[in-house]
Amino acid sequence: MRNEFLPRRSWNRRSINQPQFSYRQTLLSWLGSFLSIATLAYLSVHTNYPLIAAPFGATAVILYAIPDSPLAQPRNVILGNCIGAIVCITFVQCFGTDPWVIALSVATAIKLMQLTRTLHPPGGAVALVGVMTGADWSFLFTPVLAGSLIMVGCTIAFHRLAVRRTH
Repeated sequence: MRNEFLPRRSWNRRSINQPQFSYRQTLLSWLGSFLSIATLAYLSVHTNYPLIAAPFGATAVILYAIPDSPLAQPRNVILGNCIGAIVCITFVQCFGTDPWVIALSVATAIKLMQLTRTLHPPGGAVALVGVMTGADWSFLFTPVLAGSLIMVGCTIAFHRLAVRRTH
């Protein structure tokens, strides 16, 4: 198998691992991600709770574009994001917000997600954003836990109603 990190002769070739999506799949991905992010944004504005964070954009990609991936399972979304939050908050409390703490936080979050079998790439972004913003323990609950639960709830409802599939 070819190493994807080595230079290619032509960047025009398709990668053998890139899925092709039907028009219906792309429309459903668009609609589902729009509804989930709109729900988070609407609830954030109207409840005055910060329920939306940048990593949820990546979560939407995973939940709606590749819903069969292990990375998109509810357990991974909720626990992966929460692990990222717990790690970053702990490190901010212990070490501050120096650049090396950002790297340590992301690397540790990845390691813990792997060990707990809850890998969710946006969890690494949660760790990064949390250190960059000097997050405290409220960050774990809003936006991370509440936002993750809302995203998972929206996704399950969308897949059952619009796509007629279980998640």
